[in-house]
Amino acid sequence: MSIAVIGAGAFGTALAVSLAANGPVTLWGRDAARIRNNPRLPGVTLPPQVTPTTDLAQAARAETLVLALPAQVLGGFLAENAALLDGKALVSAAKGIDLTTLTGPSQLIARACPAATAAVLTGPSFAADIARGLPTALTLACTDPERGEALQHCLSTPVLRLYLSSDVTGAELGGALKNVIAIAAGAAIGSGQGDSARAAIITRGFAEMTRLATDLGAEAQTLTGLSGLGDLTLTCTSDQSRNYRFGHSRGAREDFDRSTTVEGAATAQAVGAIAEKRGIDMPIVQAVAALVSTQVSVEKLMDQLLNRPLRKE
Repeated sequence: MSIAVIGAGAFGTALAVSLAANGPVTLWGRDAARIRNNPRLPGVTLPPQVTPTTDLAQAARAETLVLALPAQVLGGFLAENAALLDGKALVSAAKGIDLTTLTGPSQLIARACPAATAAVLTGPSFAADIARGLPTALTLACTDPERGEALQHCLSTPVLRLYLSSDVTGAELGGALKNVIAIAAGAAIGSGQGDSARAAIITRGFAEMTRLATDLGAEAQTLTGLSGLGDLTLTCTSDQSRNYRFGHSRGAREDFDRSTTVEGAATAQAVGAIAEKRGIDMPIVQAVAALVSTQVSVEKLMDQLLNRPLRKE
């Protein structure tokens, strides 16, 4: 099964490097120089099995396309290039909720490319670790069992282990929502609230994640796996996490590189709108949405959270 990775950012490049262990991979990006020397992956070079290209038509000849594009870019890309992409196996590596449609990657794929096989690749992972060949376990979610199993074997490598799930909703919501909670965790540490506050945010944030995901039809068990609790733990506790670093900068009142993609910022606003519409209580998500869209201080938001009515766990 031929493979192309669409998107030569840090994660897309890392996936291409890892997948090259199985055979030829095409890596598509808009900037030829950046494809070969990604500034976010210093010291990482493309192996001979990876063919870089700026020609999307060339990349789209592959049977399986891994879409390593930001969640807020994915919908527009799919709509613009549907003729090239429809009928393929499209595996989204985005971790977010589209702010315009309030839907996840699988629904964006289904809407733009109804004849495609939609799948989601998500879980606890950093691009630098994957690119260096460090062991990583991810969730591959697909509603078609036969195609899902074929993709699982195609995209697994000696150091990249994929666990198959049929719960696409749960997998993509776990990946999207953990970014929002990571911003809150980073803000707590950055503002000096301490590790105990971070632990509380992770725990209560996980409860919010599960609450929304199950209301939208996901299986609660999915959220306890790699794509939920696993990714949440990693993202809330490591400086490698862009979302954590973004929250930390807000909490510490420091500048943050605006060129860095922070999926959780837009997702917080999207999820906040979904939660309000469905009447679901998500105070941490709402606090993050307020933090990224206004100048409300972390201290004020923490005070609001701590002064909520006492309740049973």
